[in-house]
Amino acid sequence: MTEEVKFHLEVAKEQMEESIKHLEAVLTKIRAGKANPQMLGSVQVDYYGTSTPISQMANVNTPDAQTISIQPWDKSVLQDIEKAIMEANLGFTPMNNGEMIMINIPPLTEERRLELVKQAKAEAEHCKVSIRNVRHKANDEMKQLGKERLSEDLEKDAQAEVQKLTDSYITTTDNHFSAKEKEILTI
Repeated sequence: MTEEVKFHLEVAKEQMEESIKHLEAVLTKIRAGKANPQMLGSVQVDYYGTSTPISQMANVNTPDAQTISIQPWDKSVLQDIEKAIMEANLGFTPMNNGEMIMINIPPLTEERRLELVKQAKAEAEHCKVSIRNVRHKANDEMKQLGKERLSEDLEKDAQAEVQKLTDSYITTTDNHFSAKEKEILTI
């Protein structure tokens, strides 16, 4: 295999890896009925004029499977954090006790669980499409190299390598979806 082919394969691998990382990030935001500090990852608090993630201004913990506790390092921002959580419209009702904010995560209904599985499946499909688009682009690059300076055999071998990469990342995507589906449907 030529250096140029190896380079294109490496680029394709990196792009497929990015698709998987994006999928993982999206799947962690889909709540599965269990409290998780990452549920608040998208919440930004106006902290002295700067938009700041909660995790940078407070300890965010899950004392049990149904509760998230937020203990700010600066007690004067409790109301700001509470307001930011309400404005984020995550479906949570924060309770401020003057020391910390507690959020109770209500158990999911069966209907909501099925909706979340559909949402996770759609994200997995987006990931697969992204991976296939990378495969298509890489194969086009291999065909172009074939026209310019690769033998037919090397071109076919390179395309076979791209397909192997694609298959492995599609399998990884399916595994992530299966794990999330199991997590969502487990009561």
